[in-house]
Amino acid sequence: MSVSLESIAFDCSDAAALAGFWAGVFSTDVDADGNEFFATVNRNADGPTLMFLQVPEPRNGKNRLHVDLAATDWAAEVDRLVGLGAKRVDEHNEYGTHWITLADPEGNVFDVAEHG
Repeated sequence: MSVSLESIAFDCSDAAALAGFWAGVFSTDVDADGNEFFATVNRNADGPTLMFLQVPEPRNGKNRLHVDLAATDWAAEVDRLVGLGAKRVDEHNEYGTHWITLADPEGNVFDVAEHG
């Protein structure tokens, strides 16, 4: 038996809105049947699907799992993501890597590393 990564699920208050943000991050579209309760991005792609599920409770504290991204034009990509609605949280230069921590519109943190 083998296991593969099928989806990365985000609990959220508005699935369509958060899916729209993440679709913008990856320069793609929200899959056609998305709504405020359930939405996906890249369902028919080779990689994992991003899945967004509306839940009644708010996010509390720091998320224990986060997405790490890398960009060759790091500064431009960080500015683009902030333009999409991300907020700057922190910046690091450790372990031989320079990265910035951002938060998506619902407060889920993610990192963008300088790659190049």
